[in-house]
Parts: sequence; C-alpha cells; structure tokens
Amino acid sequence: MNYSFEYIDIILLAMIAGFIFLRLRGILGKRTGFEGKAPPQFKEVIKNVNTEISKKINDNFDNEAQTEFLKGAKIAYETIITDFSDNDNKITTSKSLLSKDIYKQFNNALNERSERGHYAEITFIGINSAKIKEHKKIGKILNVTVDFIAEVITCIRDKDKKIVSGSPEKIKKIYDTWVFSRDTTSTNPNWQLVNTLT
Repeated sequence: MNYSFEYIDIILLAMIAGFIFLRLRGILGKRTGFEGKAPPQFKEVIKNVNTEISKKINDNFDNEAQTEFLKGAKIAYETIITDFSDNDNKITTSKSLLSKDIYKQFNNALNERSERGHYAEITFIGINSAKIKEHKKIGKILNVTVDFIAEVITCIRDKDKKIVSGSPEKIKKIYDTWVFSRDTTSTNPNWQLVNTLT
C-alpha cells in the first residue's frame, strides 16, 4: 500500500512539473535557432513580414508595421555604413538597398577618398536609437524618415598611414537622418535609401 502512495506522489509531482514547464514555455517562448542572428540584408527582414503586416504597411503604417520596419531599417543602416567604410572604392554589399542617385553619390565619395590617397578605418559599435520622424505617402510611394543615433570608431589615414581625421581609439557618436522609400503597389518588398539629410 505504501508503494502505491509513493507512485501517486511521483505522478502528481510529474504533473506539477509538466504544468510549470508549459507555463514557462508559454511566457518565455522557445528557441527557434535564430536568436542573435540578424539577417545580412534589409530585404531579407522585409520578406519575413507576413502578409497582414505588409498590408498594414501599405495601408496605414500602424505601430506594428512601424516596429517591423525599424528592425529592417537598423540592419540596413549598419550594412550601408559598414559597406561605405570598406576600402573597395565601390559600394557592393548594400547596392540593392540604395536608390540609383544615392548609389552614385556614395561611389563618388569613395572615389574622391581614393584619389586623395586616403583610406578609412571604421568599426561599427552599434545603434543607440532609431526613431521614425515621419512617414508620408505620395501617390503609391511611401517615404519613411528615420533618425539614427549610432556609435562608431572612425579614422581616416593617408597613404603613409598618418591620421588625417578621427581617432582609432575614440568612440564617436553620429547622428543621421535617412529617408527610405517603397512602391506600395509593387510586389517587390524591398525598401531603398533615397535621401540622407543633415
């Protein structure tokens, strides 16, 4: 008889443990294997936005849609800044994230830097904040202006490796205002950087 009570106790404890596990899983969620792995391209993030949220982006750009947009905007910002800091004299990784005009402007700046015999050393530390300043729909085009505050370590050296500007040790806070644009009638989910404001 004592054994039967012990079995009942074990079963009860197992049920309680199972209940607690399910409650914690419901509250904390479960690992999906993607924690901490940011998609390398802005377009990949936008592709993951489900149909309902995509429709909201097109229709009224509500809070949920804005949150999803900012996730991609942060990745786009880091990708573009990092690409611009590379010393390839040409934008490569982030080309699809840029409008034709911005792509041309960035490449011209890289060419000018190269002609002076200068090269950049830039370490991207992180984004402190990214906030939507405004969003405006003109016809079928939705423009979203974002204020970024980020931290980088930046240094420009000449051909003799002497520092021209910046510091290889000092963290610098940068403030950027970028405008992203998308054709809401297009099946292409990608946003592009169309303007940089000072």
